Amino acid sequence: MTVEVGQVFDGKVTGILAFGAFVDIGEGKSGMVHISEVANTFVQKISDHLTIGQQVRVKVIGINADGKISLSIKKADAAPPVEAAENAPARPPREPRPQSSGWQGPRGDNRQGQQQSFEDMMSRFKQTSDDKMSALRKSGDSRYSGNKGKRK
Repeated sequence: MTVEVGQVFDGKVTGILAFGAFVDIGEGKSGMVHISEVANTFVQKISDHLTIGQQVRVKVIGINADGKISLSIKKADAAPPVEAAENAPARPPREPRPQSSGWQGPRGDNRQGQQQSFEDMMSRFKQTSDDKMSALRKSGDSRYSGNKGKRK
């Protein structure tokens, strides 16, 4: 038996560790299901989901250079039915975004929709920055005021 990525097997759990479970897929071949591939929900303890001797359906998701087989339980039946995707309601088309006519300030104001030059934007930024620095100085925060090293 040759094992290839994408094949689905019915197997039997032969061993459980904290990080995964070993599954015999027949003809002396076995692989490991990592704890993240057991279920579509978070798995705290693998023993809450699997027991030794349990029959499970697994999908081969990888084979490394050493011949170790990576398996997944959650991907074995993960493919949605084709008809479900075909019968899904179509989403309405999105409305286009309104075109902006230049940079908008921090509150979205754009000086009555006029195109601003770079100099206008820089002077507005500088004024806003100066106002904020002034407010910080007035609040008495020693990090920003001229009172370096002095405590109140």
